[in-house]
Amino acid sequence: MKKYLFTLLAGAWCALAHAQQPTQTVKGRVIDTESQQPVIGANVIITSLNPIVGAATDTEGNFRIENVPVGRHSFKITSVGYDDASLQEINVGSGKEVELNIKLTESFRALNEVVIKAQKENGAPLNDMVSVSGRSFTVDQTKRFAAAVNDPARMALSFAGVATNDDGSNQIVIRGNSPKGMLWRMEGVEIPNPNHFAQEGSSGGGISALSANVLGNSDFLTGAFPAEYGNATSGVFDLKLRKGNNEKREYALQAGILGLDFAAEGPIGPKGGASYLANYRYSTLSVLNKIGVNLNGDASIDFQDAAFKVYIPYDEKVVVTVWGMGGLSTSTVDDDEFKEKFKSNRGMIGVNYLRYINNRSYMENIVSYSATSQTGDFYDKDLKATYQQNFVNQALRISSLYNYKVNARNTVRLGIIVNHLDFNLFDRDDEDGPFRVNVDGKGNTQLFQGYAQWKSRVSPTVTINAGLHGMLLGLNNQHSIEPRLGMKWSVAPKSTISFGAGLHSKTESISTYFAQVKIPDGKTDLLNKNLKLTKSAHLVLGYEFRPTSSWRILGETYYQHHYNVPIGPANTTTPLLLHNSQINEISGVVSDSLTSDGKGRSYGVELTVEKALTGGFYLMSTTSLYQSKYTGRDGIERDSRFNGQYVQNVLAGKEWKVGKNKTNIFAANIKLLAAGGNRTTPIDLAKSRETGKTERDWTRSYSEQLPHYFRSDLRVSYTKNKRRTTSTISLDIQNVTNRLNAYDQHYDRKKDRVELITQTGLLPILNYRLEF
Repeated sequence: MKKYLFTLLAGAWCALAHAQQPTQTVKGRVIDTESQQPVIGANVIITSLNPIVGAATDTEGNFRIENVPVGRHSFKITSVGYDDASLQEINVGSGKEVELNIKLTESFRALNEVVIKAQKENGAPLNDMVSVSGRSFTVDQTKRFAAAVNDPARMALSFAGVATNDDGSNQIVIRGNSPKGMLWRMEGVEIPNPNHFAQEGSSGGGISALSANVLGNSDFLTGAFPAEYGNATSGVFDLKLRKGNNEKREYALQAGILGLDFAAEGPIGPKGGASYLANYRYSTLSVLNKIGVNLNGDASIDFQDAAFKVYIPYDEKVVVTVWGMGGLSTSTVDDDEFKEKFKSNRGMIGVNYLRYINNRSYMENIVSYSATSQTGDFYDKDLKATYQQNFVNQALRISSLYNYKVNARNTVRLGIIVNHLDFNLFDRDDEDGPFRVNVDGKGNTQLFQGYAQWKSRVSPTVTINAGLHGMLLGLNNQHSIEPRLGMKWSVAPKSTISFGAGLHSKTESISTYFAQVKIPDGKTDLLNKNLKLTKSAHLVLGYEFRPTSSWRILGETYYQHHYNVPIGPANTTTPLLLHNSQINEISGVVSDSLTSDGKGRSYGVELTVEKALTGGFYLMSTTSLYQSKYTGRDGIERDSRFNGQYVQNVLAGKEWKVGKNKTNIFAANIKLLAAGGNRTTPIDLAKSRETGKTERDWTRSYSEQLPHYFRSDLRVSYTKNKRRTTSTISLDIQNVTNRLNAYDQHYDRKKDRVELITQTGLLPILNYRLEF
């Protein structure tokens, strides 16, 4: 009886203690990197717990670890015949189950070779065919990094080689290249610019339309991309949407200055099968404005967006995924100098059909549709000038990928992409007299892409990724054949040398091809229809040293040669066309005649010193020294608009376990950013006085550099874990010192002088999030 009472009391005490200590379930799937087949019997252990706990995968590669204490945890994944993998920074909260998707690479041993066993490390690209200039990022980082504010693009500003020239936009400058050279992909297919208030032909906008509630871990690439990535010359965001919980329903509510969010996910049908995930957000400023609280003065900002993913495992060999996202945004301004109404809308939907053919190969077919619309009416009250535009672009894309794992050494990947592009484009202004139509085009065309990639593990220490990408634009039959090559060599257990080289090309925005002018017989001449594809040859050499699993030091040097760049025609005498280049442009609205005779180059060195979030602390320092040059019609090489010359980032963060049971988290994150100032073309003061508007001296194109840029950002947050909920309140203070960095210059007619245009000052962003 005494033993029975003791056991009963002990059980009650353990149950009480367990109730006081919030826990959560961690589950997921372990698959082979190349074949995507489940890895049976893999061990998944949590190394941050004492004693260590874990689980083994079943016949489908699934694992489940219950009653994991809330907090940050590190995982190690091992399996006989596979290289080890490790995960760090995994945040386990009581409000939402954690699902991990883990890839293992099959190991092999060659006779008479010294084997240096590889390990999939934190931050390594998810795409195993990326050799250089690539890294994965987590959704947690977009939430945690100071100044990121749940935006992947703003988060990427902390990485080496990345800069911006405008605080008011999340467009990014990668290695001194125009933001126009960026490629956005989602679920394996190209998507239009996923940002609110985006201009025609741009890659960024004022606010991201991507929600952290639906994003999964993704890749970010800055050069020498593998063959599957086409129509990009500067960088790639390869985004993944996570799948919803297929066992229980979960919800998230979020309220902040940027928007009011609601997310829901859960199973469809029997548990363990299909799932859904959905998110909707509406502008907080618009809600406040509707109830009479106006925080924007003469401006009005209204936006909303939504995203979803439905995951359906049809049987053991087939998985169907339906996904989509969309956003609506409107801004209006009516002040003493300017009147504007601008709408920028976008939407996309896709269906992925994944079929496992056998235990070595699979095929994925994707059908997607996207549409964007930008309309604007602008009136300059001083100049009495009107600008009107309406750009509607639609795309139907069909792509097919076949992946075959030949053996542990070799994998082949083949793909084809067909893009059917519809467009309706219009742009006009009366700045220099009667209305002039700059763009007026309606129709359709096709863009064809194909690629082949081969990954060969020549030895346990050397991996080669080789490929070929081809592209053809049906509008003018311009084409490109682009060889790609990458290599990684583990010269020692903690050291890796990497190399990448390749040719890359990019189409112009469709509106550029339809810039027009009236000719003497009254007909319309399309000025730029026969422009060639802009091309960029990349060469990258890197060295990475990982002294421990949580620290890494990465250095890269690169050289990029750009050619077939659109510039002014051979007979031009217009200063702007004679001395400028499309290398310097951000958006795609062009009304000038161009020819593909320009060139440019970018080169530099980058250094990243990074400590992953372990022991409650992380640190990252990135240093970028670079030059970006272009040559216009006059044959003179000049600094490009984006040649800031240097960027230095320092990020750090610390988390403290607080509360009675040490299950709550107080966190502080800081970011310091110093960079070269924006480049601008000097203003011709005499001519500006004569015309009453800003007139540039294009003979000195982008020769002037504005004062150096410096900014500090701070984020503090408090996370409370209860038994079934996790709540987080955070405050992001952007530009803590309120330094008004220089953006550009303009001529102020009323003051009759050149005035500096400054960027965003101190901006506090308060946010509350509840998961349950």
